[in-house]
Amino acid sequence: MTAKTHAPELFREAVAALQSVQPRPEVRLEAIRPPQRLAPWSYALSGEATGPAEVLATGRLVLLHDPEGQEAWNGVLRLVVYVRAELDRELATDPFLPGVSWSWLTDALEHSGASWTALGGTVTETSSARFGDIAGPSRTDDLEVRASWTPVDAELRPHGDAFCQLLSSVVGLPPTGVTLFGQRQSS
Repeated sequence: MTAKTHAPELFREAVAALQSVQPRPEVRLEAIRPPQRLAPWSYALSGEATGPAEVLATGRLVLLHDPEGQEAWNGVLRLVVYVRAELDRELATDPFLPGVSWSWLTDALEHSGASWTALGGTVTETSSARFGDIAGPSRTDDLEVRASWTPVDAELRPHGDAFCQLLSSVVGLPPTGVTLFGQRQSS
């Protein structure tokens, strides 16, 4: 968080709301150093989730606050999300993947009860082939979701919950309380 002393009350409330997020066991959150030059006040969380097929997703959720507001934000708070995961080759060639990936974000925001405006972003699929003495698999396929939106107030817990749900969806975790076929609960 940038210069916590003398932080505006709205920003302190927004940070406290994000700190109150309780992710499911497969998702880990940690406060990290936020970007310094995007807004006068900022706070950031890193997230990591592991799915049933050992798929790993990593991401960041960044809160920006400019008491003067910024025209493009349509407000004084802005949330920025970045999520990345490695995909298996078959899923990476699915032509519906970008649209489905974007719906993971919008569905997570809606289902969490978050209120927002000015949502925009991108879904990027990349394929990389390695040659020569570079370590790692010969080919990797990745998915990246980048988005930002303006929350309507400082109650950001639903937005943090949506970030956790996005990480969960990217790695193929079912909704909380749903068990995948082939998985058994230990007694």
